[in-house]
Amino acid sequence: MRNQPESTAVRIYLHPFEREVKVLQGTLLIDALRDAGIHIESICGGKGLCKKCKVILNRGECSPIVTGHQKGLTPQEIARGYFLACRMRVNEDCEITIPVESRINAPQILLTVQPSSGPVNPAIGIYTVDNAHPSYLPFPTRPVRMIGYTGPRPLISDELYRCMANENATIATVSYTGEIPEVIAVESDEAAIPYGLAIDLGTTTIVCLLVNLRNGNVVSGGSAMNRQITYGEEVISRIAHASKPGGLSTLQQAAVESINDITGRLSCESGIPPDHIRDICVGGNTVMNYLLTGTDPLPLELANAPISSRPLVVEAQSIGLDTCTKAKVYCLPNVSRFLGGDAVGDVLTSGMHKSEDLSLLIDMGTNGEIILGNCDWLTSASCASGPAFEGGGILHGMRAMRGAIDHVEIDQDSGTPTISVIGELSPRGICGSGIIDTVRGLFKASILDFTGRLVLGAPWVREGPAGMEYLLVPSELTQIERDIVITQQDMAYIMDSKAAVCGAISVLMKKYRIALEDVCHVFLAGAFGTYVNPCKLVEFGIIPAFSCADFKPIGNGSLSGAYSVLVSQERRKEAEEIARKMVYIDLLTDVDFMEEYTAALYIPGKKELFP
Repeated sequence: MRNQPESTAVRIYLHPFEREVKVLQGTLLIDALRDAGIHIESICGGKGLCKKCKVILNRGECSPIVTGHQKGLTPQEIARGYFLACRMRVNEDCEITIPVESRINAPQILLTVQPSSGPVNPAIGIYTVDNAHPSYLPFPTRPVRMIGYTGPRPLISDELYRCMANENATIATVSYTGEIPEVIAVESDEAAIPYGLAIDLGTTTIVCLLVNLRNGNVVSGGSAMNRQITYGEEVISRIAHASKPGGLSTLQQAAVESINDITGRLSCESGIPPDHIRDICVGGNTVMNYLLTGTDPLPLELANAPISSRPLVVEAQSIGLDTCTKAKVYCLPNVSRFLGGDAVGDVLTSGMHKSEDLSLLIDMGTNGEIILGNCDWLTSASCASGPAFEGGGILHGMRAMRGAIDHVEIDQDSGTPTISVIGELSPRGICGSGIIDTVRGLFKASILDFTGRLVLGAPWVREGPAGMEYLLVPSELTQIERDIVITQQDMAYIMDSKAAVCGAISVLMKKYRIALEDVCHVFLAGAFGTYVNPCKLVEFGIIPAFSCADFKPIGNGSLSGAYSVLVSQERRKEAEEIARKMVYIDLLTDVDFMEEYTAALYIPGKKELFP
């Protein structure tokens, strides 16, 4: 076929979405899917490493951008026309199928939030306008009086000042989020109620709560996938993409569009106009906070990058949020380059910063966050635990969504697995809680040895294309029409993640000379901590065997933290104090971490931690 000019447009028909998109010839297929708003698995951000962005070419021609582009695909997949979307360019009109294992569906979201304790005192004030005062009207540079307002003269735009001077204006809304109070809205409706958004800005999912700022009641809640996800599932990939020309703007827009999608749904469901959303509080890790606010994240690649503990604050209209244009976006303060406002929200939710008891807080995600301390001191560390505990990096791993195996029991005599699946469907993969159940069960049944290796000749263990593997579900019982297995390569990745978390905990205990019996409470944050049995985390060796501690899941601490600072100025001060006082230990430069990490590469781990 004669080569077409590079500017020639080609069409891609996408199954099963039954959509057609038009792109320029030579466009990378994964970019075409991103531009079309179709999100597929892409943990590595399009580097060809994770082998998750599998698609099927039904008709047409695509060309590889590198040799060996089919590496990582099985012979059966190659025969069926599979290839990786990040490795192929579109040459002509074609038809593409997105197979079930590559699709990103709505994940299982933890929407619980801790109710506000104490009086509701948001960073929003509502005041009656006295626009009939004769001494003010002739002087447009002077503010119209707001009855009951005390404090510094607030900022106000010319447009809003003219509205205040209008005899129909009766209500003014003042925001206290910035360094100087500011009038952000003027209206004539005395019954207008101010609302706020509490946002958990996760690397994978975004969760929002619409909150009545007069009484603190949650009106509605919703979630969506973070549209940044196709640029990489972990923060290092996002930083790399942000360093490209236009990359930071692209990632900021992706996050804002995701939030606007949720806000639009909540507004329609509740009948509350978006303009009545007057305050926004965000809990996210440091990279997510930087990307949302348009702050260059490239310095975060440096081990000793200085990170301000002051909260990032921007105006809603400056980043394109569909709310009151002058509403302020308040991000919970960061502590270090990889420990951000989400971890501060966890501490705020747990209450460990106000207790004399020694507590340990663990939030296991792609980036594991460990915090140890009490009301007198707080120390922290973050570890690159990887996405294994969220299903990433595992051959048949997936997020906690419909079709995911979420719980597994393995018979200790026969090695036979019994599974449960989210949505009671045929399985298409296994999520984090199912992975922990499986590896713990394999070890208890002696199918896995203490180094994390599958035992040759053990029940359900066989030789696979990439080495030893354990058969979890045969192909005829799955959605993907292939066996769901746990491979030896999966186990190596899981053991690495387990050692990273346990090693991080051990470093903090070692530096502060903390014994197992000294810890009174272990707080488990996030969906993982809610759905996984803590006993299994201890038996597998992720968390030390604290003999005197009680385990407490706190749910979505990031969202709860965002909610609490939305409805309380006092809680904002608490959050900022937590960030200021928290010591951070960078494990990448710490001499003890490698020793503790290596000792944790066994099941369960050091005798001192698992007596």
